[in-house]
Amino acid sequence: MDGFMQPVATYMLDHKTKGMPGGIQPFPMSEIAAKGWNVLREDLPLPLAVLKKSAMDHNSAWMRDFVARSGAVIAPHGKTTMAPQLFGQQMADGAWAITVATAHQLAVARDFGFQRIILANQLVGKQMIRYVLDELRRDPDLDFYCIVDSEANVAQLAAATREANIGRPLQVFLEGGWHGGRTGVRTIETGLRVARAVHAAAPYLALRGVEGFEGLTPADRTAAETQVRTFLDMLVQLAQACEQENLFAPHPESGGEVILTAGGSAFYDMVLARFAHAGLKSPTRIITRSGCYITHDSVRYRRFFTEIADRTPSANQGGGLLSAIEVWAYVQSRPEPGKILLTVGARDLGTDDRPIAETWFRPNTNMTKPEPIPPGHLVTGHNDQHTHMTIPEDSPLQVGDMLTLGIGHPCLTFDKWQVLPVVDNDYNVVGAVRTFF
Repeated sequence: MDGFMQPVATYMLDHKTKGMPGGIQPFPMSEIAAKGWNVLREDLPLPLAVLKKSAMDHNSAWMRDFVARSGAVIAPHGKTTMAPQLFGQQMADGAWAITVATAHQLAVARDFGFQRIILANQLVGKQMIRYVLDELRRDPDLDFYCIVDSEANVAQLAAATREANIGRPLQVFLEGGWHGGRTGVRTIETGLRVARAVHAAAPYLALRGVEGFEGLTPADRTAAETQVRTFLDMLVQLAQACEQENLFAPHPESGGEVILTAGGSAFYDMVLARFAHAGLKSPTRIITRSGCYITHDSVRYRRFFTEIADRTPSANQGGGLLSAIEVWAYVQSRPEPGKILLTVGARDLGTDDRPIAETWFRPNTNMTKPEPIPPGHLVTGHNDQHTHMTIPEDSPLQVGDMLTLGIGHPCLTFDKWQVLPVVDNDYNVVGAVRTFF
């Protein structure tokens, strides 16, 4: 992370920055550790989203080792955090590329110097196509990939690349999908027509591999795993059919390899296992694109990881993934014996997964560290700036106590904060991460 701190080191913080104390003088973000702040001493106002450094370091190293055991690499999805400092940590721990989904995300990654980028989306629209082609012309070292799933998009990209005269082909992946799902061709026959169109568009386009996203499956675990297996088989069949017709144009600098890539943050173990046995004649690079692993969470991805470990016991090696993101709040009201309200709401954390109250702390007492929340304390709803909780009538919580909420789906909490303090295990602020949503 430190290697990518410099571009944001001079970003100025003051009391207009969410999470910073009122009345402070502006200071560069690089000096935040020197303030000597500690969350438990109430040196920062709540609500506050924090990142636990030891857990992030552990998760980054764990994923590096997990994918390496499968002979694969990771291109983590940057949309999760939109924090170039964390992109840098992921690259330092062996990531092959950074994945993005939009023109804005791509521009952020480029401004911070990332040289290999996967746009896991169709490249459409005048401005986005122009920006990509301008970057490819400007920087011969930019290794960029996007996806296609229609002959219409292939024709648009071929025409734009020919007109832009960038001196090399635009690299694309053929995307597979499933009926009722998101983007991607629905059949092998359709996929082959698109792949043939890419092949015919040489030297302006080059088909480098096959891509898919296996998420957004049924909630039922058995049904989801069955659908994912069927979908991964379809992606492999697409790759085999394209190889049989010599439609791939493997990158000459990568040993003629074909790329197979999929993998959100729920089924990446299944992706790695299936692609490792794709049976292609060409050298194959397997890429998973999980983004949430760097912070993990306490709800959705904790449940998914339990399922991953059940399917793939080797996932338990190295201790598995740890939740590295917490949102802190005060108890601000206990208007009924069995209810409290917290100083945090939908403006501060994602609410598509209900947060879990995990620990509590009473400042200015003999408590030295947060303690686990007793059973029966449940988050029941949110307003913009309030969280409702039901509690046992004998709960120890009182107005002024501090709580940590474990969140789900970290993407939707990161985008509520421009700056997230990084803390050590004693909640000393040792750094900060800047987001660019």
